[in-house]
Amino acid sequence: MEQNENQDSIRERIRAYAFDLKLPLVRRDIDLLIQQGLDERWNLWMFTAELLRREKENRSENQRRHRIKNAAFPQLRYLNEIDTDALPPEARKALPNLETLDFIKEGRNLILYGNPGTGKTHLATALGIAACNAGYSVLFTSVPRLLTQIRECRNAMTLRALENKFERYDMVICDEFGYVSCDKAGAEMLFNHLSLRTDKKTTVITTNLAFNRWDEIIADKVLVTAMVDRLTHKAILLNMTGKSYRMKETQEMINKQI
Repeated sequence: MEQNENQDSIRERIRAYAFDLKLPLVRRDIDLLIQQGLDERWNLWMFTAELLRREKENRSENQRRHRIKNAAFPQLRYLNEIDTDALPPEARKALPNLETLDFIKEGRNLILYGNPGTGKTHLATALGIAACNAGYSVLFTSVPRLLTQIRECRNAMTLRALENKFERYDMVICDEFGYVSCDKAGAEMLFNHLSLRTDKKTTVITTNLAFNRWDEIIADKVLVTAMVDRLTHKAILLNMTGKSYRMKETQEMINKQI
């Protein structure tokens, strides 16, 4: 460094270094940080520590937002928005333990089953966003969408790449299991795909059907038995049967119009 180099030149060099090193906060806020350091009489150690702390926090926040975006949640739902009093009793009791996210750390599945409108997707999404905030990689998909992806990748000879990616997620939420029936080939593809994660990574299933009714959407009873056995092994099974909040909201709207 030249002793006679002026301040503007030094500033531009710092910004260029920050750009090359992918330090966006340093590049953007270096003037503010230097001025704060002068005002508060930081020494060089204090300045360097504060500079790196802010860059780390900025990077962590960007990574958190990136995880949520990549998860492809259809809507953003949060745990603090859940009306616990409106939850079915079993879900209300289990919620504090679920909020710890220990089931993800342990690689356990979570099966949310019950009639429509009781908050299964809301709870699954809220847990997924909490997982993103905690540093876990998450994917939200519906079972029909997942089957479409599997078929498209199989036809394009890219199925292994999809499987590798699917297998690595810390948490996969498969919504709407049971809305659409699938033939034997589709059921086998789904079974094989979900089996990649067994006993290793967490899969969350939301379904309106109790397990003894899964043969209504999958004709092969042997395959149904194998799928239930694989998904429920060491899983948390949560009965979400209760009053539909959507029906409740509809009734409240009707009452207001009367």
